[in-house]
Parts: sequence; structure tokens; C-alpha cells
Amino acid sequence: MNKDLFAHVTLSDEITQLRAQIHRLDHGYYVLDAPLASDADYDALMSRLRLLESQHPALITLDSPTQRVSGQAQNSFAPVVHLQAMRSLDNAFSDDDVRDFWQRIVGILPQAEPIFCAEPKLDGLAVSLTYENGIFVQAATRGDGVTGEDVTLNVRSIRNIPLKLMSDNPPERIEIRGEVVMPRAAFDALNARQRASGDKVFANPRNAAAGSLRQLDPQTTASRHLQFFAYAIGDIAPPNIPLSGTEFVYFASQWLLLQSLRQWGFSIAKEVRQLEGIAALLTYWQQLGEQRAQLAYDIDGVVYKLDKIAQQQQLGFTAKYPRWAIAHKFPAQEVWTKLLAIDIQVGRTGALTPVARLEPVAVGGVMVSNATLHNADEIARKDIHLGDTVVVRRAGDVIPEVVCVVEQLRPDAAVVFIMPDACPVCGSAVIQEADKSVHRCSGGLYCPAQKQRALEHFVSRKAMDISGLGGKVLEQLIDAKLVNHPDDLYRLTREQVLTCERMADKSATNLLNAIEKSKNTSLPRFIFALGIPEVGEVTAQSLARHFLTLDALMQASEQQLQQVNDVGVVVAMHVHQFFAQTHNQAVIAGLLAAGIHWSAMEVIQAATNSPFAGKTVVLTGTLSSMSRDEAKHLLTLAGAKVSGSVSAKTHLLIAGEAAGSKAEKASALGVEIWQESEFLAALETLHSSHTQE
Repeated sequence: MNKDLFAHVTLSDEITQLRAQIHRLDHGYYVLDAPLASDADYDALMSRLRLLESQHPALITLDSPTQRVSGQAQNSFAPVVHLQAMRSLDNAFSDDDVRDFWQRIVGILPQAEPIFCAEPKLDGLAVSLTYENGIFVQAATRGDGVTGEDVTLNVRSIRNIPLKLMSDNPPERIEIRGEVVMPRAAFDALNARQRASGDKVFANPRNAAAGSLRQLDPQTTASRHLQFFAYAIGDIAPPNIPLSGTEFVYFASQWLLLQSLRQWGFSIAKEVRQLEGIAALLTYWQQLGEQRAQLAYDIDGVVYKLDKIAQQQQLGFTAKYPRWAIAHKFPAQEVWTKLLAIDIQVGRTGALTPVARLEPVAVGGVMVSNATLHNADEIARKDIHLGDTVVVRRAGDVIPEVVCVVEQLRPDAAVVFIMPDACPVCGSAVIQEADKSVHRCSGGLYCPAQKQRALEHFVSRKAMDISGLGGKVLEQLIDAKLVNHPDDLYRLTREQVLTCERMADKSATNLLNAIEKSKNTSLPRFIFALGIPEVGEVTAQSLARHFLTLDALMQASEQQLQQVNDVGVVVAMHVHQFFAQTHNQAVIAGLLAAGIHWSAMEVIQAATNSPFAGKTVVLTGTLSSMSRDEAKHLLTLAGAKVSGSVSAKTHLLIAGEAAGSKAEKASALGVEIWQESEFLAALETLHSSHTQE
């Protein structure tokens, strides 16, 4: 019998030690943000505790880490009457409101400059936690301040809430009050999961926290990664108890109260400060407002509390609010307003962005009449109708956005929005890529909304290579209405060019010479210069090599385009749509009429005897006989895939003068290395072979 008793005591001691160790690790990880053990070590401790408790269920206690999440869902939330009312705070919306609050306190306490404890006003859900002899036993929402709801099982799953106070001498009963919040990272992750599963997303972290805390299944609450921040106590028994050791005698001040709560294992907002003087309070509010967007959680203002508890008791309460505290609110970042219309903006890449035209409303201290709607998929997902009342958000300097619809206020005449099938700027067809949200104007060369970017691409080095036509010069030519489309470049006169700022005779001559020189180009360069969506250098070369002439390419069907190597459904659609637009056809005709030309395509078929066919080739160093781009072009025509880096998949490295690290890496990997002379000899052999055929 003694042996069995000894075994039982030893087992009980082990379970107690495991619980204490896990509580310490949870506190370090979830409260202090300082992990004290690896995940594997933590999991091993939890596994051992679960095993022992499963074998000896009589030893399970409420404060065990294994009891955080209940395995059963609830049917409802029982009402809880607060032993002390959970009052709300009076609000201050301006500096003058805070000064009035300050003057009232100074008038009652004229003997000394009062000290305040300033705290961020967390934007979540107020909750009270009851502990008996240091063990967590109940959690309740604020409700109407008198009666809340029992959310004990859900709150137990919040990992930074201690199930047992870290105190050797806790009160018989104490009620800890604070805010349950959803950190922004958890909010973003939750909404990502909601979107992926086709479920409705949450408008903001506050709503997400409230919804998560009222889940009937605690497992769901546990998956939402909520956090609790303590800021007050409610009922305590016995009252006015002296706390021994390093703990404080009945929390003489709000500041000391927070330090005690921190010692007991609770998270306290890091931004809490002790302040003296009205200027210090207003400066704190301003600084915290500037930091607001960078905080890990949402706040909607700051709270000023008279620090000394005795002074709080002296001031007491009104019928609704404490006289010794006030909430200094930030300007609202979310408001309701009417959606009057949806306009379409066309960006420099041709992307169509729907923009909400709103009934003007103040958001975050700024009057807002427009807000982004992102794309058609977002409008459909949020079920936005013309005429809806919508929630608009503006955080910091972020462009305002429509968060969601207030469905209960939807009028009968509300209209479903449909994206246009023609560009509102130029009338070109609008296309949407498969599996993508973006609608795009297909009038790239013609569309005025895209002209700056289209022209910059057209004159770039790998396209028409017109030096001297930088963004600023192009912008001046566009503003002066001298250039609207690429073919206008070839009609520029010296007099017109000289009207540009900082354009002297020599630079004007150089620019006109560069424009004239660019007329002699190649078909791949010309195709690339057109700026067709999804058509880069390699694809342009593949199209040129396959169709050989521009006319054949422009007349190709989508099915014919898909026969080209590396051209899939999306690229074929873009190419076909581009050449189908009469606007683009007119610009291309203008370019050809201006004298742009190229030699007939030099066809170097990737024959079976080509040493480049199907191989990945890397160029390095300086070639004396041609430029890197020309060599890349010839290799592509000969069936090679040209890469910019050496890897184990590289078949051949062609090394020019001053070949560096790429050659060293190729040698180390055993990649075949050719000098320029070998490369030229291979090209000559291919050319001769094709000529004989």
C-alpha cells in the first residue's frame, strides 16, 4: 500500500512539474515573445502530460494546459451578471475636449499636478476574466455593462491568457479586465483562408475578434490566434488585501496595477506610459497616432487615466462614466456612406481599375469621395451594387477602399455592376486573362492612357533602341501633343524637338539621327517593340522565326499562334487581340509607311545537326564579332534556350573576353565551354548547311 501511495505521489508531482514548465514556456512564447524551448521539446512535454492525464483522469485540473480547448461545441452562451458594472469611457474628439477634462480634474485636485497613466485604446472586445485562488474559472463579455455572455471555453483557448496566475499568494477571487484583439497578421491570414474557401471575409480585426470569440466551437476560436491585453481589475475578494513579496499593496496606482498584472502573467500593451502635464498627454496621442499603422494590433485612440487609485476614488463616477478617465479618439478610419457610381480608370499598363464614387464623407480626418474597388472579382466577392451603403476604410496614407456592404440598407433599385467590354478611353476591346482578375485594354499602341509607357517601351534598348528619348523628353513631346503614337516619332522635325527643355542643336541632331537609324531593325525587335502583353524578347523571336513575315503573324488565328514554341493559350489570346484592333493596325501601318524595315528573316533551322538544338546556353564575357543581344538572337534561332545564369542544367557556356565567375562555375560543374571562335564556326556551318538545302 505504501508503495502504491508513493507511486501516486510521484506521478502527481511529475504532472505538477510538467504543468508548471509548460505554463512557463507558454508565458515566454505568447506573452514575452521570447521562446524558451524548441517546438520539438515543447511538444514532447505536452505529449507526456496528455499521456499521464489520459491514464489518470482524476488528476486533471482546470489550470492544466491540456484543458485550453474543449473538444465539444456549445449550443449557446449563458448570461453572466458582472459583480461590478463594466462601464464605458467618455470620449474626447479634440484637443479642446482633453483640455476640458484636464481642467475639471485640476479643479477638484488643485493641490498637485496630477499624473496620468496613458494607454492605447485597443480596438477589440472587452472581456472580464475571473480567477479563484489563482485559477481561471470564468470569462464573460462586457455585454451591456451589467450582463454579458459566458465565453469561458472560447477564452480558455487564447494562448497568452494564464490559466493559473503566476503568484504564490493570489486573492481568493479577482476579476481581470482587458481587451481581446485579433493581431493584424492573424487577421490577414484569416481573411486569406476565408477567400480561399469562398467564405465571406471580415471587414476589420475588431469584427473578426468579436466573431471569433462567439464561435460555438472553441476549436474554431483557437484557430483564430486571438490575444488578450489586460488593463484593469473589477471585483476582488477579500477587498484591500495586502499582497506579499514583490507584489504591490492593493495596486496603489494604475501604473503599478499594470506592473502587477504583468507579473501575474498577463500581456500589457507596450505603449503604456506615465505622463505629467496636458502637453505630454496631447503629444502622446499625436505620436501614437503616427505609429498607429505600424502597430501589431488596431487601436482607435488613447485612454488617459488618473494614475493614483486614491484620486480615482475621490473623483468617482457619473451615471455612465468614470470622472477620472477619458478616451481620446482618433479620427474614424471606417465610415458608412453611399456608393453613387463606379468609374473605370485605365492605367499605364492597360489594366482597368474600378473606382467607387462616393457621397463625400470624412475618413481619418480627410474628406473622401473616391475609393478603390481593386477589380471585378473583388466587387463580385463583396457583392457590391450601385446604390449600396458601403463601409469605407482609410488607414494612414493608404488609398481609401470599400471594405464591405451594409446589406440591410440595400435599396430595391440597387444595380449589379458589370465591367465594360470596351475601353472607356480608346474604345478598344477589353480582355480578361484566364484565371486572372485583371481586365485589360487591348489598344496598347493607340490608347492615350497607355501612351507614355508604350512609347518608353517602344524606344527602349532591346526594342527600337532610340537613344536620347528618355522619359522626360517623351513626356514633353506628349504634353506638347507632338507625339501620341509611336509612328509620330518618325515625323518629328528639328524645330519641334528643339522646343523640349535642355534640347540644344547637337542633342536634337543626335536624337533625330537615332530615330532615323532605328528604321533599320529586325522583325523580332519590331514585334517586341509593339508592347504586346506577355510577349517578351524570347517570345518575339519565336513568333518571328515561326511566321517569318509580319503579315503572316498579324493574320494568324489563336490556334495557329499556339503552334509556336512556348506560346500558350494566354499569349496567343493577347497576340491575336492586339493585331485584331484596327487602332493598332493603323499605328503599325504608319510605322511601316515612315520607313521602318528589316531584312528577310535569316532562317537557321534547329536541324538535327545543330549543336544548339534543345540545349541551355549561357553567354559570358565580351564578344568581339557581335553584341550579346545579337548572339542571343542567333542562338535562339538555332534552337537554343539562352539563360542568364549557370547551373547544373546548363549544357554549354560561350565565353568571350574577360569571362569571369560564370566561366569558373561552369568549369566546376563540368559544363562544356566554347570560345568565340568555336561559336562562330558552328554558326557558319549551320548557315552553309541551310544554304545548300
